[in-house]
Amino acid sequence: MAAPNNRRPGYSRRAQYGNFFGYITAVAGLVVGVILLVVSTGNAGAFTGLRTVAADSTAPAARVAAGARTGSQNLWQVLAGYFTSGARVARLEREVAEGRVKLAEQAALIEENGRLKAMLVLTQGDQRPVVVTRMIGSTSSSSRRFATIGAGANQGVRVGMGVRSPLGLIGRVIEVGSSSARLLLVTDADSSIPVRRASDGIQGYANGLGNGTVQIRLSTTGINPLHPGDAIVTSGSGGIYRPGEAVAVIVSLTPDGAIARPLSDPGQTEFVAVEPLFEELPAPEPQPRPVPSGKP
Repeated sequence: MAAPNNRRPGYSRRAQYGNFFGYITAVAGLVVGVILLVVSTGNAGAFTGLRTVAADSTAPAARVAAGARTGSQNLWQVLAGYFTSGARVARLEREVAEGRVKLAEQAALIEENGRLKAMLVLTQGDQRPVVVTRMIGSTSSSSRRFATIGAGANQGVRVGMGVRSPLGLIGRVIEVGSSSARLLLVTDADSSIPVRRASDGIQGYANGLGNGTVQIRLSTTGINPLHPGDAIVTSGSGGIYRPGEAVAVIVSLTPDGAIARPLSDPGQTEFVAVEPLFEELPAPEPQPRPVPSGKP
């Protein structure tokens, strides 16, 4: 049988006293709360000391709760970063790689502009070249030293024409196609160029050795007047190369001449100028002779 909803203490004095004191405690708490409310409304700092004591007593528990809350937030950030950092790192690495490519492209453009400016200065000289073109291929490991340029008969290139870079002579044309030509480099064993020392005009020949250097053989015998560091230029003999074109620099001496290293490296040359044959260059116009003054 269920107990009735309205239960009375009956004749139990303990139950009666419990109800009585409960009512008294509730009324007293209500009265104290009203008094505290009235006092705090009139004076906001009346219970500062009590509040500070209460705060100090609950501070350790509050620190523990705050630490747990911060730890849970950091854990969530770590977990979120674990799943999202991969994409960010990949994006940053891709941006760094793209930046390096752009820097390399910019450096290449600067270098190419420098070579083009050097060729522009070359073409602005007294003798204009037949064509300025690219070096599109060269041999480096073979004992024979050839190269290919991107201009041919359609651009006016002919067999025997000299080819040079901004640094100096590279070789001469030996085969001509419609849009390309083959060069015999100055370092080839079949190459022989009439040269002279730039400082005093001592004559000789620069013969290729097939190993990236040339041998300078003097036209006269006797005491070797050459020295390491001497500049060798074309002499103009034979009508192929115009005189004064830079060829090589002497690096060591031999009993009858010297070993020299060409100034132009085909492997590092991109733009070259094809020059007309020296024997076909127009002769300078004769200057009028001054008429002497006075009576005949």
